[in-house]
Amino acid sequence: MSFKFLCVGLVGSLLTSVAAAKASEQHPPLKTWKCTTSGGCVEQNTSVVLDKDSKYAQNSAGSRTTADYEAMGVSTSGDAVTLHHYVKSGSTLNPASPRIYLLGEDGKYVMMELLNKELSVDVDYSAVPCGENGAFYFSEMKADGGGSSGGAAAGQGYCDAQCQGYCCNEMDVLEANAKATAMTPHPCSGNNCDKSGCGYNPYASGNRNLWATGGSVDTNKPFTVVTQFVGSATLTQIKRRYVQNGREVDGGSISSCNDGSGGLAGMGQALGRGMVLAMSIWNDAAQQMSWLDAGNNGPCSISESTPANIQSQHPDTHVVFSNIRWGDIGSTTKG
Repeated sequence: MSFKFLCVGLVGSLLTSVAAAKASEQHPPLKTWKCTTSGGCVEQNTSVVLDKDSKYAQNSAGSRTTADYEAMGVSTSGDAVTLHHYVKSGSTLNPASPRIYLLGEDGKYVMMELLNKELSVDVDYSAVPCGENGAFYFSEMKADGGGSSGGAAAGQGYCDAQCQGYCCNEMDVLEANAKATAMTPHPCSGNNCDKSGCGYNPYASGNRNLWATGGSVDTNKPFTVVTQFVGSATLTQIKRRYVQNGREVDGGSISSCNDGSGGLAGMGQALGRGMVLAMSIWNDAAQQMSWLDAGNNGPCSISESTPANIQSQHPDTHVVFSNIRWGDIGSTTKG
């Protein structure tokens, strides 16, 4: 009898410890909305969580404070999240380069099921220079973070099509700065991932004034990005449009992908199962982000796009994502 009581007591203690661990990190709140054509948009009780490997956070994953998020350049206000690449600490400018994920009120990652749905987000890329990448994308991570210590509430379980962490489907909705942008599916078939992806970059496609400072979509000012994943059973097309000052601009589409890695159909299956929203800001010491914004891909030069030049000339580089909505096609930008 006493052994039974002892076991019950231990289990109760463990459950209490787990609950306390889940609740111990101070996740910055971020309003988002889930939408339907019939019922409109319903506010979600969501927040953001830093990736477990966040170099300048002082506390360990699962027990981070507001100060840790500030040290990593992350702040939220209402429905907006701002990511700063560089954060001043005393006389030092730390290259924080944060990556965060959208977290639900249950302590698990929000699994957005987007096949035959759309996603909209307001963006401000005016302070993101050449060589920098303000990324807004999806990874087929596990909702609970994969069973690692602290789980999703501790930013565990990252994966992508470059096989960081492990190999998984990745849908890059936005990889962008003020000068160039690309949207890129990276489907995977097992561990065989399309690492290059089958992206659409308007500059590379000849539409060089679509996304530009002072362009058809003026990146000096905020605007809305709407991405539709079309296909009731199989993903057949990814469509993009922009809305700025009440004016809509066609942003192009993708209708085919590398079938050897699953293709659009495989990407659609992952979107149908549900994927995790990730947001980050980073630069590229190896290629200076030339694959995104230089040569045929954009107007930037290699010399201005080095991390050293960005830190020296653009220490305040940051991106703002806000008003995140997902749901039925045609439902996220009504009114």
